[in-house]
Amino acid sequence: MSYLVLARKYRPKSFTEMVGQEHVVRALGNALQTGRLHHAYLFTGTRGVGKTTVSRILAKSLNCVGPDGSGGITDQPCGVCQACTDIDSGRFVDYTELDAASNRGVDEVQALLEQAVYKPVQGRFKVFMIDEVHMLSNTAFNAMLKTLEEPPEYLKFVLATTDPQKVPVTVLSRCLQFNLRPMAPETVLEHLVKVLAAENVHAEPAALRLIARAARGSMRDALSLTDQAIAFGSGQLQVDTVRQMLGSVDRSHVFKLIDALAQGDGKSVVETSETLRVNGLSAASTLEEMSVVLQRMAVLQAVPDSADESDPEAAETARLAALLPADETQLLYSLCLHGRGELGLAPDEYAALTMVLLRLLAFKPGALPPGGTAEKKTLKTPEAAARPQPVMAAAQAAAPRPLSAAPTPPVAARPIAAPAARPAGATPPGQVLSVADDEHPAQPAKPVTAMQSAQVVAVPVRVAPESRADLPAPGAPLVPTEEGGYWHQVVRGLVASEAVTALVRELALQSQLVARDADQWLLRVERESLNSASSRERLQAALQAAGHAVTLAVEIGRVGDSPARRNAAIAEEKQLAAEKLIQEDPFVQAMMRDFGAKIVPGSIKPIEPNSQPK
Repeated sequence: MSYLVLARKYRPKSFTEMVGQEHVVRALGNALQTGRLHHAYLFTGTRGVGKTTVSRILAKSLNCVGPDGSGGITDQPCGVCQACTDIDSGRFVDYTELDAASNRGVDEVQALLEQAVYKPVQGRFKVFMIDEVHMLSNTAFNAMLKTLEEPPEYLKFVLATTDPQKVPVTVLSRCLQFNLRPMAPETVLEHLVKVLAAENVHAEPAALRLIARAARGSMRDALSLTDQAIAFGSGQLQVDTVRQMLGSVDRSHVFKLIDALAQGDGKSVVETSETLRVNGLSAASTLEEMSVVLQRMAVLQAVPDSADESDPEAAETARLAALLPADETQLLYSLCLHGRGELGLAPDEYAALTMVLLRLLAFKPGALPPGGTAEKKTLKTPEAAARPQPVMAAAQAAAPRPLSAAPTPPVAARPIAAPAARPAGATPPGQVLSVADDEHPAQPAKPVTAMQSAQVVAVPVRVAPESRADLPAPGAPLVPTEEGGYWHQVVRGLVASEAVTALVRELALQSQLVARDADQWLLRVERESLNSASSRERLQAALQAAGHAVTLAVEIGRVGDSPARRNAAIAEEKQLAAEKLIQEDPFVQAMMRDFGAKIVPGSIKPIEPNSQPK
């Protein structure tokens, strides 16, 4: 006698044997008990979750006559009457299964519908089951619409698909739709234990846990992998043989990698990656297992009491969760997910794996290069860095005073190390700012010598810049300021007239106007790369051409109100208004209510008043 695979041998024969689909079983059971039977059902879900199984059980429930032949419609088919046994064996005349993947034309559907005019021969109902219904052609869907909407009282349609998005809405509106969900690994594991106990096969719990995770919610995949593991392990399921069969990575390697990343040990990271290469373990599986462990660590960090005591790896996961900060855990998780998608782009997946791991180490907050410091590199020589800056010396020795008529363009000075917070009203390094006071007007400035103008940068301003300690955090929302609206209008005019382009435009958009006076403006940018001498000079020239005869000074700091942030806020406001307009439209609401229409995310775009439709 030929061997029957586990997926077919242990296919559920009744609703009580179904696993992991209680919501569908409950709905169908109540409908069968109360007699509220619909004429068309649509079962959706991924592969191996029970769509065909549910349709066969439903057909048996509709046609079961009981062991004595006097039974009626029931939610618990007997399994011994002729109708039940014939449906299980696939030879029941009144139960027809059509594979739409290979019979997708209108001719095949018409041939099926021609049988609808004849009453059942053996059973109580005719049941037409169309599997992978989304594969039917448009003409085939149209051919079955009328019969699907008003079939004879003895005919029931059962449709199954893994892709309901491809089924026309005219078909969906004629069916009761049930979504069979992917099964949790714990549910799959519990069922595998019962199956192997019935088969008298010894299995280690850790091995079954690997198979349950590898099944990814499909019970059929889990049983097929179990069959393969039994053959691979000569009748036994051991964790080492199952891991070798699946090509999965031992969690000990994953724990070692995360531990090394938490401690910033690059040598251990590279050595572990080389070990994975030598053993031929999957790079994608490594990143996948790391993502699983990092996800559990994040849960433990948020909910410390959520640890599963039955998991043998719970103690090690809890130790790493305490070792790695929560923000770094989230960063590593995100990089692992993105890195897995990049493995196929590299010529060698192990080299790609090493690069992903090194990226995790490089992006570790506060990570330092071997023997290095947190200071940023500059173009200054050590001798020049050791000498006091002439701008700073002059700023401390001289009182604030305006520049001469032909000042030297200021050069923004950025400290090498992160600066400490200064008290309110303190001036940034390299700038000497005086506050314009109407009650005490500034005295006329004395002539400034060439040496002084080269050393001193003095910008008279109307409002002094705020302390760096009060600046918004990076990525913070827009914080409107008094000068922000004015600077936004100026930059919009420059961009509209194409007076600034490329890096100069970015400098204008990303900067914040901190303070301004009649002839001196102070800007602040976050990125030092934007603060180049050529960009400042070109932006200053563009402003002068636009009628703003000012001298620019640029400092480095956090920006809370820039033209770019204002543009983003305006665009977001327009987008929300457009989405609200569409969602509240009566016609759109009628389409969503009557035909189940859905608004595709990202398809709504605001239209500018001056734009012409294409």
